[in-house]
Amino acid sequence: MEHKHHGKSSSRYLGADDILNEFHFNGDETFMDAGCGDGYISIKAAEKYLPRGIVYAVDSYDIAINDLEEYKSENDVQNLINIEADIVEGIPSVSDDSVDVVLMLNVFHGFTLSKDRDNVIKEIGRLIKNHGKLAIMEFKPLKMSWGPPVDIRISSDDLEELFSQYNFKKVYLNEDIGSDIPKGKSHYLIIFEKE
Repeated sequence: MEHKHHGKSSSRYLGADDILNEFHFNGDETFMDAGCGDGYISIKAAEKYLPRGIVYAVDSYDIAINDLEEYKSENDVQNLINIEADIVEGIPSVSDDSVDVVLMLNVFHGFTLSKDRDNVIKEIGRLIKNHGKLAIMEFKPLKMSWGPPVDIRISSDDLEELFSQYNFKKVYLNEDIGSDIPKGKSHYLIIFEKE
């Protein structure tokens, strides 16, 4: 089963500051927004959180990347690097062990039933520095009137078990993030450290 939502934005229910504040940046890190969609997280990271850092906005959807290039040019944003690439096939323009934090926001569920899942995890592992962080924000596996089908949502416990097989150790979990739903909040944010 393939699940794609080219260029869609999570901005209507997930605030950029709510997410980026979780990383406690110093301001000079290298950050990757993998599956950046319309880039609202990448733009906020580049302009507010990482003035001396680098922000990679990566998406396979060419229109999203073209729009980000236009934004970068019109606003003279120097630390934003937009990359049209599919993480399944790799991101060769980014060096090994060069990224401090990779964020996958509403992206990983698209790989839960995919034969490409292991390749995605290995590519993330290649990109992240030793002791760097991988942050995955996903829909809780609950029935909601919006979001991906429940059968492809993945729990934080399942992610922890999966990533432990690839030398990623859970260091943080926030289950109180996202939009209000009858059972609390719509999302969780789990952060792993590369060992």
